[in-house]
Amino acid sequence: MSELLPNYVAGRWQAGTGPGTPLLDPVLGTELARVSSAGLDLEAAYAHAREQGGAALRALTYAQRAGLLAAVADVLKANRDRYFDIALANSGTTRRDSAVDIDGALFTLGQYARWGAALGDARWMVDGEAVPLAKDGSFRSRHVLVPTRGLALFINAFNFPAWGLWEKAAPALLSGVPVIAKPATATAWLAQAMVADVIAAGVLPSGALSIVCGSAQGLLSPLQPFDVVSFTGSADTAATIRSHDAVVRRSVRVNIEADSLNSALLLPDAQPGSPAFDLLVDEVVREMTVKSGQKCTAIRRVFVPAASYAAAGQAIAARLAQVTVGNPRNEAVRMGALASRQQWESVRAGIAELRRHAEVLHDGAATPLVDADPAVAACVGPTLLGAADGTASAVHDVEVFGPVATLLPYGDLPDAMRQVRLGQGSLVASLYTGDAGLAARTALDLADSHGRLHVVTPEVGATHSGHGNVMPMSLHGGPGRAGGGEELGGLRALQFYHRRAAIQGAGAVLDGLNPSGGA
Repeated sequence: MSELLPNYVAGRWQAGTGPGTPLLDPVLGTELARVSSAGLDLEAAYAHAREQGGAALRALTYAQRAGLLAAVADVLKANRDRYFDIALANSGTTRRDSAVDIDGALFTLGQYARWGAALGDARWMVDGEAVPLAKDGSFRSRHVLVPTRGLALFINAFNFPAWGLWEKAAPALLSGVPVIAKPATATAWLAQAMVADVIAAGVLPSGALSIVCGSAQGLLSPLQPFDVVSFTGSADTAATIRSHDAVVRRSVRVNIEADSLNSALLLPDAQPGSPAFDLLVDEVVREMTVKSGQKCTAIRRVFVPAASYAAAGQAIAARLAQVTVGNPRNEAVRMGALASRQQWESVRAGIAELRRHAEVLHDGAATPLVDADPAVAACVGPTLLGAADGTASAVHDVEVFGPVATLLPYGDLPDAMRQVRLGQGSLVASLYTGDAGLAARTALDLADSHGRLHVVTPEVGATHSGHGNVMPMSLHGGPGRAGGGEELGGLRALQFYHRRAAIQGAGAVLDGLNPSGGA
């Protein structure tokens, strides 16, 4: 039996009981390690985080907490090469795709360290100007944001074990809130290794960072009213979290990022062969193949004018035909595996469901895998579907979390807007056009149903950050089926970990409020 990875809670490493759950290489099928959270005293773990970690973090200024983030980033950078080895083995990703996760985490940590340093020696934040409550101005009100005196529980998805941890942890720790991380079991090794390195370096106060690997059973029960939960995963699990007593009766604050049928929209001015048309093709292919399509922001639906449907299908399919799939240890491989054989089964079932409603424009299953046994490896070739009549309602309801997208024609721009909104709220939609004015109007029209609008015009063709790349400067989250949550967006992310209060009193009282004086 392979090594049982320990959990770090209550300020010490603790092994779960029982045989544990195996972590597998999704290409070779070999066992890498095991995890178990059985038998952990979560009440004690959470109490230690609140009482020790929270108190120690709140005693620091934002700038000092920013220094902790910078120190964490330095530790992770020193071990970066090993993380790529772990990602290759446990996530089956190419080095390029592993970089999206690992380097994305480092970039986000560094960015929040810089932002935090600029906040200086304050320990809480002023929210707006003081306003008079009495006619003569003697009695006034001022809103403040102070760190919550609870913990932050992160329940993360399998696709980004590095970035998924640190994009949440960076604003939480900067806010002065201790973190309990629960990575998805299938790919937990990378998150556990990163936490282990940070703990070994001793750069954080005891209780500031904990990790639980294994089952999520019992994680929510010890939560108290001032704790917060941030979840990334399926809508079904999100519904379970929202209905838990901790949320319903104890008002634990929850942030959800769930399913999302994201869109790419070619605007009517962009004809086949135009720069905007080519940019759409490039981005669709990239989003279908990076991380094997296992991104919550990946393009799932591609909308083009009806007259461009055939040309778009041919152009995208031709590019997908050049994608090599298989063992990422082979340098010729461009796209590696899905996270697990279970995920492979889910994607295959999803493709079969969509094929009942759409034609196949490119069948990735027809291309042999490179250096991988199809009976073992969790590899799926990119699949482009098309619904030429535009009536396939299933493509607006079924998300296949893999290298799969569906091409859809529209009649006019109002018809395109209607179809895009059939996704019932998404994390991101990208627009492709040569007309900046049309792009601005369309982006605003879609802003009510998306967390982010990514506009690609020819002048930013070489510099835009990518449809699916989540940058810490911009909001990550979306309404409706996307979960209704908000993460990142610069210092906006800190608000989730703070409590807003109105302090009312005489001018001398409000003038005496000192952000450097503690909370």
